[in-house]
Amino acid sequence: MCLTSRHFAHTSHRFAFVEYSSAGEAAAAVRGLDMVALDKKHTLRVNKLTDIDRYGREGRVDEDYTPPQIEEFQEKEHLRWWLKDPSGRGRDQFVMYRGESVGVCWNNEKEPAETVVDRQHWTESFVQWSPLGTYLTSVHAQGVQLWGGASWSRQRRFAHPFVNLIAFSPNEKYIVTWSARPISIPEDGHPALSVDDDGKNYVIWDIETSKPLRSFASLDVPGAEGDDGVAKQRKSPWPAFKWSADDKYVARLTQGSSISVYELPRMGLLDKTTIKIDGVMDFDWAPATVHREGVKNYEQLFCYWTPEIGSNPAKVGLMSIPSKEIVRTLNLFSVSDVKLHWQSDASFLCVKVDRHSKSKKSQATSLEIFRVKEKGVPVEVVDTIKDTVVNFAWEPKGDRFVIITTTEPAGPTAVAPKTSVAFFCPEKNKGPTPGNFKHLRTLDKKNSNSIYWSPRGRFVVVATVHNTQSSDLDFYDLDFEGEKPESDKDLTANLQLMNTADHYGVTDVEWDPSGRFVATWSSSWKHSMENGYHIYDFKGEQLREEHVEKFKQFLWRPRPATLLTRRRVW
Repeated sequence: MCLTSRHFAHTSHRFAFVEYSSAGEAAAAVRGLDMVALDKKHTLRVNKLTDIDRYGREGRVDEDYTPPQIEEFQEKEHLRWWLKDPSGRGRDQFVMYRGESVGVCWNNEKEPAETVVDRQHWTESFVQWSPLGTYLTSVHAQGVQLWGGASWSRQRRFAHPFVNLIAFSPNEKYIVTWSARPISIPEDGHPALSVDDDGKNYVIWDIETSKPLRSFASLDVPGAEGDDGVAKQRKSPWPAFKWSADDKYVARLTQGSSISVYELPRMGLLDKTTIKIDGVMDFDWAPATVHREGVKNYEQLFCYWTPEIGSNPAKVGLMSIPSKEIVRTLNLFSVSDVKLHWQSDASFLCVKVDRHSKSKKSQATSLEIFRVKEKGVPVEVVDTIKDTVVNFAWEPKGDRFVIITTTEPAGPTAVAPKTSVAFFCPEKNKGPTPGNFKHLRTLDKKNSNSIYWSPRGRFVVVATVHNTQSSDLDFYDLDFEGEKPESDKDLTANLQLMNTADHYGVTDVEWDPSGRFVATWSSSWKHSMENGYHIYDFKGEQLREEHVEKFKQFLWRPRPATLLTRRRVW
C-alpha cells in the first residue's frame, strides 16, 4: 500500500508492504481500504502486489499514448414507457408464465388481455418484476437477466450460475442473487466473478454497472432439537440480506449473536464492526424513512427481538442507523415467539407476541403497537387475544389492520380448522395522531387464512388459499358510505362486506398497483386442477376468467410512486 500525498515526505517512504495469511484476506483489504480518506487532504491507496507485475513490467503498458475509441452515442429506450398507456385509459400490465412461454399483457378488464410481448423459453425457472416495475427478471442456469424498454431488450445480466432466488433493493439500485450450490470458479476464470467468490452462495450486484460488490457464504441456521437432542439445521432464511428504505444499507442476521450492517456501495461494515445483540432471533428494516417527532436528523430504523435468556426477559428493540442509537426497547415475559409487522409508512410497528402460561399448556397472543413517529415512541397494548393469531396485515398507507385467528393450528395432514377474522381501527381523535386501537368486528366460523389489502388502503380481500375444501374470496370496504352502526360512531371505520366470490383451487391473490383490480390464480406449481386466472374489480365482481394449461405465474407490473400530490392528481 502507498500514500498518495507528500505528507510523510520527511518521516517515511510513504508506502508499506503488508502480508496477509490468504489471498482472500488480501482481496478484502484492497476492497475495504482503497480510497479511504485519512483526512481532508490525504487518501489511502491499496493495491495488490500482483498489480506491479500486471502494469509495471516492461512491455505491459504501451509507452505511446493511444486515445480511446469513443463509441458513437446511441439513444437508449425509455425504461418507464409503459406508464404512458397508448390507449389513454391508464391500464396496468401483467406478466404470465405458462408452459414454456412468458407473455406481458395490458389488462383490458372484461375484454381479452392485449399482448405486448410473448416469448418462448424466456426464463428457465420463474420471472420477477423489479420493485418499481422497471425491469422484468428472467432466471437461467447461467445467471439472471433484466429486460425492459418498449422493445423488451436485455438491459443487464448477472452471471451467477444456478441461481435459485433473487431480491432487489427498494429503489432498484442493487440486487442479491442466491444459489444453494456454492460458486465454483473455473481455471480459465469467470466473466464477472473472481477467485475471491469461490465457495460463496450470495452475490450482491450494482445494477447500474452490472458489477459484483461482494459475495457471501451461507450461514448454518440451527433448528429445533431432534429426538437425539442434537439441533437440526434449518433451511437458510430468505431474504438473508435485508435493505434499508433508502438503499444505503444492507444487513444480515447471524441468529443468536449479531446483525451485520453494510454500507452501500462499498459493502464495508458500518463502523467496521458487527452489532452484537445476544440471542437476537430476527430483525426488519422500517419500510420508509421515519420522520420522528422531536428528532432533527432522520435516520433509518430497524427493529429486532431477543428471547428470554436465563433471568433476562425477552426484548424488542428499535435501533437507528447509522448512529446505532437504541431508540426504544420493550421487555416481554413468558414469550414463545415474536413476529414483527411494519406498517407501510413506518408510522407503526406491531409486535405480535405469543405467550405461554406458567405450565406452558396454553397460549395467548398480544399485539404491542409502537407509535414510531410520536415523541418517545409510546407502546400501546391491544387486548390479549386468547386464540392463536395465524395472520396479520396492516392497511397500506393507513392505520387499520386485520387479523385471522383459530382455536387450534392445523397439523400437517389435518383438515384446516375454522377461523375468525377480526378488524381493528383507531378511535376518532381531535389531535393529529390516531386514537387508541379498538376492536371493530369479528366474523366467526370462516375458512379464511390470508389477507390482501388494496395498495391504496380501504378495500381488503380476505381469502382461503391452498385449501382443497374451500376457496372463498371475501371483498370488504372499511369506509362504506352507507349508514354506520351506532356502536361504531367513535371509530374510524365503517365495515361492509361487498361481495363473496369463489375460485376453486386458488393458490395466489394480488391487487394491481392502482387498487382497481384483483387477480387470483391457480398455479400448476402447486397442483394441476383448473389452472388459470380470474380478474375481479375492487368490489368483487368477476370481470374475466381464463383457464390456461400449465399456468405457473401471474404478476402485476409495479408502478413507481407518483411525483404529484393528491391535490394535483385530482
